[in-house]
Amino acid sequence: MNFENLFYSLAAIVNEMSPYILLGFLIAGLLHVFVRPEMMSRHLAGKGAAPVVKAALFGIPLPLCSCGVLPTAVSLRRQGASRGAATSFLIATPQTGVDSIAATYSLLGLPFAILRPVAALVGAVLGGVTVSKTDRGDGAEEVIESAHECHDHCCEVRELPRSFFGKLVESVRYGLVDMVGSVGKWLVIGLIVAALITVLVPDSLFTSLSQYPVLAMLVMVVVAIPMYICATGSIPIALSLMLKGLSPGVAFVLLMAGPAANFASIMLLGKAIGRRATAIYVGSVVVTAMAFGLLIDYLLPAGWFVPSMSEMVSQDCHQVTFPIFPTLCSILLVGLLIYAAVRSRGHKREHQHINSTDMIKTYKIDGMACGHCKATVEKAVGALKGCESAVVDLSSGTVKVVGSVDPAAVSKAVALAGFTFSGTVEDLTAQGC
Repeated sequence: MNFENLFYSLAAIVNEMSPYILLGFLIAGLLHVFVRPEMMSRHLAGKGAAPVVKAALFGIPLPLCSCGVLPTAVSLRRQGASRGAATSFLIATPQTGVDSIAATYSLLGLPFAILRPVAALVGAVLGGVTVSKTDRGDGAEEVIESAHECHDHCCEVRELPRSFFGKLVESVRYGLVDMVGSVGKWLVIGLIVAALITVLVPDSLFTSLSQYPVLAMLVMVVVAIPMYICATGSIPIALSLMLKGLSPGVAFVLLMAGPAANFASIMLLGKAIGRRATAIYVGSVVVTAMAFGLLIDYLLPAGWFVPSMSEMVSQDCHQVTFPIFPTLCSILLVGLLIYAAVRSRGHKREHQHINSTDMIKTYKIDGMACGHCKATVEKAVGALKGCESAVVDLSSGTVKVVGSVDPAAVSKAVALAGFTFSGTVEDLTAQGC
């Protein structure tokens, strides 16, 4: 392996993305603080196409992954949003986000950056309207509606500062700390995978597959759905695949299907919105991604979809230049990623020092995959009566609860947050699970 080429390829991609990613994170922080779920829910109630379209428009700029979006959608349903609107929100949100749209522009160019939210809007409206017309209610409705029985503090959100300046500070903190901690892992994975593909995979590998775009898109769907990758982390991988010969349409399928549908989120959606709505959700994502992929490959000018990074990544490593401003942004982004990793480890070590007592129980929770999932479960369980602390360990998929808390209450809080409660670790171990 040529580690020098690998380093320069990775550095070139990071340098091109970092200013746009940081800008996207800051805008995401502003949206988080100034656009609240309770405000959105007022526009998403009722029948017809209007709430579905509004839900898609609300979801497109929000930087939530496919698992992190589910608790927000549950909250919207609890506050009166229709099932069609909730489905539309679930489809549109993980496929895009201000951070991923900005990063798409930086690496893949303006046409990709425009088509990505347009495709998300079309797919979300298609799926949401279909769910609205076929909605007959099912057992999953009990999961959503039972939230009305929950005490208000079970689902409280972070208390925001009252002053405008305080909200701006909170926006920056959320964007550059919480957001980086939430998507940082998947962004790093996407960058490393992209660099490895660029350096190690021979150009001839995808040549034969690129001759059959429809088949290539179907293969990409099969590969993308089991993956867990965020909207931003999918961009460098799509770029590297295009540089190896795959068509822009096939890369677009990865950009849309990868972030929106993975096995973990599909399982959770089946319990939260019902099997019929989940099937419509997956179908809308796949059909829309492939339809826009074919549109890109066969109807739109090929010159629109030449990645802006193609020359920089493909040139000799010694010819790569690093302008001052993007380099400073890259240094800042790397520093934030390191801080997020250290902060996460620090929290883990801190909670490992909790003394073992009869007041501590560890529960297995299915479906958690990112920092947003961790924060949602900790907030929901931590608000229960008698709970002194609730700490999620993503690596093991567990939550450690300190205090005198009824396991049934924990199970209910976890379900209302949009995840699956499997029981205590001790009981599951005894059963051989």
